[in-house]
Amino acid sequence: MNIKITGTGSYIPNVVEKNEDFHHHQFLNTDGSSINSDNEVIIEKFKAITGIGERRYVNESLCTSDIAFYAAQNAISDANINPEEIDYIIVAHNYGDVKHNAEQSDTVPSIASRVKHLLKIKNPKCVGYDMLFGCPGWIEGTIQANAFIKAGIAKKCLIIGAETLSRVIDKHDRDSMIYSDGAGAVILEATNDDGGILAHESATYTLDEAHYIFFGETNNQDISDKRRYIKMYGRKIYEFALSNVPAAMKSCLDQSGIDIKDIKKILIHQANEKMDEAIVQRFYKLYDMEMPEMIMPMTINKLGNSSVATVPTLYDLILRGELDGHEINKGDHILFASVGAGMNINAIVYKY
Repeated sequence: MNIKITGTGSYIPNVVEKNEDFHHHQFLNTDGSSINSDNEVIIEKFKAITGIGERRYVNESLCTSDIAFYAAQNAISDANINPEEIDYIIVAHNYGDVKHNAEQSDTVPSIASRVKHLLKIKNPKCVGYDMLFGCPGWIEGTIQANAFIKAGIAKKCLIIGAETLSRVIDKHDRDSMIYSDGAGAVILEATNDDGGILAHESATYTLDEAHYIFFGETNNQDISDKRRYIKMYGRKIYEFALSNVPAAMKSCLDQSGIDIKDIKKILIHQANEKMDEAIVQRFYKLYDMEMPEMIMPMTINKLGNSSVATVPTLYDLILRGELDGHEINKGDHILFASVGAGMNINAIVYKY
């Protein structure tokens, strides 16, 4: 028995927010003081570092649970299974359903329960729960589903990563330009086919790193409401990622027994183009190798950072032939990897 992804799906929102759409924003420092640069200069530097030229936002009528449902429908259809056969629905997210202009997140019932409701699954033994694990949540959900199937308590699992970060960004914070919305989903099941999950690795660093990504107040101190927004210490995260993610990827690969030369693609969380390139370069240096060309597909330039949705969306787009220059073929070995709030890191070596 092997445990494989048998179906993929994603939902990419229709609203395109381009970098030039931020020219009218009033960006401020964390203490509320003005930034001594024009927005054009700020945005040009932002593009050079992150690689982001545009991002996607959901329309006003949608929430995280809605787009999670859309991605799930696509994955179920792709796997050609009966939804009533699903044993677990695991939904990775971080902020729940935040309605347009709402000041509070809605997490009861869970997003997984809402998705199951929208899928009209009647089977009470189909268990739904949410995964709060920062940006690595979808990979961690897949690792848990793999364990359920290995233990014999599940045969088919639906794992979704969905987020609407546009609802929790501070428009006075330059970092607001990083974040986007989206959803990706897979069906994971036991099969007799060759391949599947070969190894996985997870780690949580909290001694000094727990609050590198957090919920904080707006940079605009003239605003009196107590709404809170996604915030981060970008430099600390960059240094943390470069110091720890390559080693976790190496540990995972070494456990798999696969030679690094046999890795065809690395699907890494789309957080920051420069950071991702540096992580993968350091990973290859651990094996005294240079990073191969075309090893790391990127979607961040068009889709931004949709947190838990980036990796499954990237995987779905490649399999559907929608990412120019990239393909995954039968027998290929790929490496999934992510880093994010917690601070959490994880990786999976997978044979397609």
